[in-house]
Amino acid sequence: MKILAIDPGTRCGYALSPNESGVWNLSPHRHEGGGMRFVRLKNYLMTICEGVNIVVYEEVRRHLGTDAAHIYGGIVAIIQEHCEHNKIPYQGVPVGTIKKYFTGKGNSNKEVMLTAARAKWPDLDIIDDNQADALALWAWAKDEYDK
Repeated sequence: MKILAIDPGTRCGYALSPNESGVWNLSPHRHEGGGMRFVRLKNYLMTICEGVNIVVYEEVRRHLGTDAAHIYGGIVAIIQEHCEHNKIPYQGVPVGTIKKYFTGKGNSNKEVMLTAARAKWPDLDIIDDNQADALALWAWAKDEYDK
């Protein structure tokens, strides 16, 4: 089963496997509108989703600010639209579920998640907590769906 795990954000973590993971920088460049982050995401999804059986993404219920909430909502809308259009099942997974699965504690901070990911995949050059979160979500989904 081919699983794509996504940690939605302007620095968007993704994982198809530990060796096919990283961070997409969706930031608008100078002289671009904010909508360019969504165009970039759509392009990444069109490139990476061939043969994907399911997309899972981190489901965030609380944001620290209005802008973050709007950006998150737009990114999730692009993910869902892409999956619907391409008939790929998708699921949002609560943050606490991922953290508890990966560290044993549902409210682990970014550093704990990053440390746990680096311990699980010591040969991998994990860029940041966004990639670590995507890898943790991928591991959860692998256990959940690939039986």
